[in-house]
Amino acid sequence: MEQNFCQSCGMPLTEEHFSKNQDGTQNTTYCSYCYKDGEFTSDVTMDEMINQCVQYLDEFNKDSEQKFTKEEAIAQMKQYFPKLQRWQQ
Repeated sequence: MEQNFCQSCGMPLTEEHFSKNQDGTQNTTYCSYCYKDGEFTSDVTMDEMINQCVQYLDEFNKDSEQKFTKEEAIAQMKQYFPKLQRWQQ
C-alpha cells in the first residue's frame, strides 16, 4: 500500500489522521490537524507552516533512523513543501 502524506504539512496520513469535508465525508488529502469541516484550520504561509512543523522535530527524530538538526529539517521542508498540493501555485 502506498503511503499518503498530508498535502499541507507533509505528515504521513493514516486513517486515524484523515480530515473531514464539510459534509462529514472523509478527506484523504489533508490531515485532521490542517483541515477540518472543509476548511484549513489556520491561514498560514508555507514558511509559517514549516516553522510550525519544525516544533515537532524531536518527536520525528525519536522515531527516525536519520536524525535532523533544526536547520537541516527546515532546508528539507523548503525543498519538499512546494511539491505539496496546498503550496503549489
